[in-house]
Amino acid sequence: MNSVGSVGLLFVFWLLAPLFALGGLMIYGEFASMFPKRSGAEVVYLEQAYPRPQFLVPVMFAVTSVLLSFSATNSIVFAQYALTAFDVPITPGRQSIIAIAVCAVGMALVALSTKWSLRAVNILTGLKVLSLVFLVFTGALVLGGFTRISDPYANFRSPFSGSTTNPNSLATALVKTNFAFAGWHNAFNVIGEVHTRDPVRTVRKAGLLSLLLVTCLFFFVNVAYVAAVPKDEIKNSGQLIAALFFQRVYGESFAAQTMPIMVALSCFGNIIAVTIGQARVLREIARQGLLPYPRFFASTKPFGTPLGPVCLKYFLTVFVIVALPARDAFNFLLDLSSYPNLVFHVATAIGLWLLRRRRALAGLVPSKYRARNIYVSLYLLSAVFLLIMPWIPPEPGHSDVSFWYATYCVVGLCVLAVCGIYYWLWIIVLPWLGGYTIVEEVERLEDGALTTRLTRKYHPSVANVDNGEQQPLIFST
Repeated sequence: MNSVGSVGLLFVFWLLAPLFALGGLMIYGEFASMFPKRSGAEVVYLEQAYPRPQFLVPVMFAVTSVLLSFSATNSIVFAQYALTAFDVPITPGRQSIIAIAVCAVGMALVALSTKWSLRAVNILTGLKVLSLVFLVFTGALVLGGFTRISDPYANFRSPFSGSTTNPNSLATALVKTNFAFAGWHNAFNVIGEVHTRDPVRTVRKAGLLSLLLVTCLFFFVNVAYVAAVPKDEIKNSGQLIAALFFQRVYGESFAAQTMPIMVALSCFGNIIAVTIGQARVLREIARQGLLPYPRFFASTKPFGTPLGPVCLKYFLTVFVIVALPARDAFNFLLDLSSYPNLVFHVATAIGLWLLRRRRALAGLVPSKYRARNIYVSLYLLSAVFLLIMPWIPPEPGHSDVSFWYATYCVVGLCVLAVCGIYYWLWIIVLPWLGGYTIVEEVERLEDGALTTRLTRKYHPSVANVDNGEQQPLIFST
C-alpha cells in the first residue's frame, strides 16, 4: 500500500504475483520432469542448461546461494510480533536477540531431524491456514457491519485514487508480493526425496493446489485489512498490519492478543521450511565440489540431515541480523535477497527454451509436463522488469529504506561481480599460471552420498616434474 498508493492497485498486485508464481511453477515442473532424481532445483537446472563455459553457472549460483542463504526476514518479523503479543516495546536490541534465538531453534530442529522438522512445518502450516481463514472470516464480519468498524467501505470508494505510476514504487510493491508467494519452489529443492510413483506429478499438483489456496486467502486477507484499517494507518504499519487489524476490530480482547502469536508461529514455520529446502541446495552445491570441504557439506552424518549447510545458513543469518540497522533490516534484506536471484530467474526461463531445442535435436520426446510459452514469458518479463525498474528514483518520501534507494541493487550486482571474479581466477587464471586443468572426481561417501571433488590435473610437462601427482583444488579434510 505504501508503494502503490491506492487500494485498487494493491489488489491488482495481489493478483499479479500469483500469476508470476504460476509461471515459475510450470517452468520448474518441466525441468523436474527432465531430472526427476536430482534435488537442488535451480542449481541443477541451470547447470544442465548452460554447460559452457564449464563450471560458470554452478560457481556463480553457488557463491550467490551461499552469500544469500539467510533467514533473517522471517526471524525479524517473528521478533516484532512476539514482542507485540506480550506488549513489550520493540527496540533494536530486543528485536535482534529474539530473531537470532528463534532462528537457532528452527535451524536446530532441521539439523537434528528431517522427519520432525517436516512434521513441525505441517502443523504450523495448518495453524497458518486456520489463522488466515479466521482473518478472512473476520473481514466478512467487518464488511457485514457486525463489528465496531463504523464504515467498512470507506477505503473502497475511489479505489484507484492516489495510485502511483512511478516504476520504482511499482517494482518495490511487486518484490513484496512476490516474496509472499516465494514458497512455490521449495518442494522442487527436495524432489529427489519424494518417494511416489511420479514425484514430478506429486510436487506439481501439490504446488498448484497450494498456490490456488494461498492466492485466495492472501487476497481476501487484504480485503479484510482494507475494510478495517484506514489507508494511512496501513501505509505506516510496517510489518505489524495483522496486529493493527485485530486491535481495531477486537480492541484489547483475547483474539487481539492471540493473533500476533499466530503470525509469529507462521514465521517460525517458514524459517524451518526454507531451511529444509536451502540446506538441500547448499548440499547439492557441495556435491558438485563448489564449496570448500565438500565431504563435510555433502555428508548427512550424524543425524541423517545436511548438518553442515544448516550451520552455514545459521551463521550467515546471525551476521546479517547483527550487521544491519534494525529499522531497515527487513526491507533491505528482502530486496537484496531478490535482486541477484532475478538474474538466475532470467537464465532459468531462457535455459528452458535452450534445453527444449537441444532435446529436440537429440530426438528426445518432449516432457509431458511441458510449460506453455505464455507462462515462460510471464516469468521472464517479470524478472526483467524487477531488474530494471528499481534503478529509477522513487517519489520523495517513498523509499523503502532510510539510505540510498538503489543500495540493494548495487550490493546485488557486487555479489554477482564477486562470483564472476572468483570464477575467472579459480577456473581460468590460476590453472593457466599453474599449468593444470580442473577436472571432476566423483566419490561415494560412507552414508551413500555422492560428492564431486574438483582436482588439478597437471599438463604432461608439469606432471613429469611433479611425479604425476594430482593435487586437490579444494581439500575435503
